[in-house]
Amino acid sequence: MHYEERPAGDPAAKPRRPGGVIGGGIVALGLLAAKFKTILALLLGAKWLILAPKLLLSFGSIVLSLWLYATLWGWKFGLVFIALILVHEMGHYVTFRLFGAAVSLPLFIPGLGAFVSSPMTGDPARNAVAAIMGPVFGIAASAACWSYGLSSGQPFWIAAAYTGFFLNLFNLIPAFPLDGGRVAGAIDGRLWLAGAALIVAYIVWSHSFTSPFALLIVIFVVVQSVPRALAAFRGQVDPTIRIGEPGQRAVLAVAYFGLLALCAAGAAGTHIDLPR
Repeated sequence: MHYEERPAGDPAAKPRRPGGVIGGGIVALGLLAAKFKTILALLLGAKWLILAPKLLLSFGSIVLSLWLYATLWGWKFGLVFIALILVHEMGHYVTFRLFGAAVSLPLFIPGLGAFVSSPMTGDPARNAVAAIMGPVFGIAASAACWSYGLSSGQPFWIAAAYTGFFLNLFNLIPAFPLDGGRVAGAIDGRLWLAGAALIVAYIVWSHSFTSPFALLIVIFVVVQSVPRALAAFRGQVDPTIRIGEPGQRAVLAVAYFGLLALCAAGAAGTHIDLPR
C-alpha cells in the first residue's frame, strides 16, 4: 500500500475518521436519490408520456404513407401530398378542440388518406362545422400552393394545388364516409343518394374498377349512404346528424355548395399532368 508523506504542519496530513467518510457518502447518496426522485416524479407527471404512444402511432403512419407516396411520385411530391392531407385533418382536429371535444391526432392509412377520431359533440351543428372545416383548411393550403406556383413559375406547385383541390372536391361528395356525407346529412339526408350516384359515376369515368380504394369506397357508400338516403326519403331523420334549425341548415348549405364550387374552380384552373 502506498502512503503519501506530508509535512507535519500540513492539515491534509491529519488522519480522516471513517465515520466522516461514511457520513459524507450517505449525504451524497441522499442528494443523488433526491434528485433522481424529483426527475422521476417530473417524468411520470409529464403529459408527454401519455401522448408519446399516440404521437408515435401518428408519426409512424405518416412515415409509412410518405414511403408509399414517395415510391409512386418521388419524395418531393410525396412530402407535399402528405402535408396537404395533414392540413386538411388539422382543420377537423383544431375545430373539435375548440369545441372542447376529445379528438385523436391524425392517423394516416397508406393509400387511403387519413382521419381523426372523435366521439363528436352533442350538437349536430357543431359536428357539421367540424366536418366542413377539413375542406376549408385543405382549400386554403391548395390555394397557397397555387399562389406560390404562379409567383415562382414552377409547374410543380400548380400540380400540387390541383391535387389538393381535387382531394377536397372528392371529399366533399355527399356520401359517407366522406366529410361531404356528414355535412350533407346535416342539411338534407336525401343528398346522400346523389352522393352515391356521383361515386359510381366517378369510378366509371376514371376506369377505377380494379382499384382497392374504389372498391372500399363503394362498399362504404352502399352500406352507409344508400340505406340512410332511402330512410331520409321516407321522412326518417337522424337527430344526431340533422340540424333542427332551418336557418342553420341554410347557412351550412351556402357554405357547403360554395366550397364545392371553389374546389371545382380550383381543380379546373390548375389541371396539369402530375409529375411522374
